[in-house]
Amino acid sequence: MEFKTLNNGVKMPMLGYGVYQTPPEETESCVSQALEVGYRLIDTAQAYDNEEGVGAAMRKSDVPREEVFITSKIWVSNMNYERAAASIDETLRKLGTDYVDLMLLHQMMGDYTGAYRAMEDACKAGKIRAIGVSNCYPERLLDLCMLAEIPPAVNQIETHPFLQENVAHANMEELGVVHEAWAPFAEGRNNLFAHPVLSEIGAKHGKTAGQVALRALLQEGIVVIPKTVHRVRMEENFAVFDFALNADDMAAFRALDDLSFKRIFDHHDLPTIKWMLGDLVKKQQLGGAALY
Repeated sequence: MEFKTLNNGVKMPMLGYGVYQTPPEETESCVSQALEVGYRLIDTAQAYDNEEGVGAAMRKSDVPREEVFITSKIWVSNMNYERAAASIDETLRKLGTDYVDLMLLHQMMGDYTGAYRAMEDACKAGKIRAIGVSNCYPERLLDLCMLAEIPPAVNQIETHPFLQENVAHANMEELGVVHEAWAPFAEGRNNLFAHPVLSEIGAKHGKTAGQVALRALLQEGIVVIPKTVHRVRMEENFAVFDFALNADDMAAFRALDDLSFKRIFDHHDLPTIKWMLGDLVKKQQLGGAALY
């Protein structure tokens, strides 16, 4: 396993197992298998509704708690200080652990500055080892890094062969924030698993197109969290530390970056924003605390 050292000294595995869209009733089994394969970074979120399955697998595993790096994320409906603080405690309860290794703001919406302060306080209290953000664009990340008491350690954004986020990556490097990729396989778009360029590179190394995609991102210094519910794919995705891509391979990979690629989840798309903010409005209508 390769590791990234975060800006507070915490070590984070560079390859993890994501449970986005994993059904709650299947999560415990999937995470148990991932831990058996060798994964030590497990990525979940409040919105995934499967934190309890992650926690159950972790507790039943023979792997010591201190060797498992657990990430969760605060959802939009909890974006103010009070709700974020309460949601952190609820996440710990569902995971069945005294601390989470990394907590992220899932989206930069609503009173995210209040929610971020709640994470800072939880970090000081020992409930969280490191804090960060997700889906945070460069200008907002710069703003947060300059103003936060505890700067974000990680920014998890959509990143894959067809959307390599070079500008965002350079900004993170300058700010000392680790770049983490969600959807490193682009959810299979552009025929990624049979893509001719990735497949040709893979054939040189006895690897698959998917393994090449992960290896290339790792060599760019990006943490990856591929998701699958099949053990054979878990094992395939994990087998990316026994080869390296050369300069020609990386040049071919970088050439796949496509500025016209339609994002899987576009935070500049107004209907998407309205859908997410609907959770905030609903919380208000149910008598939740004020947003600002």
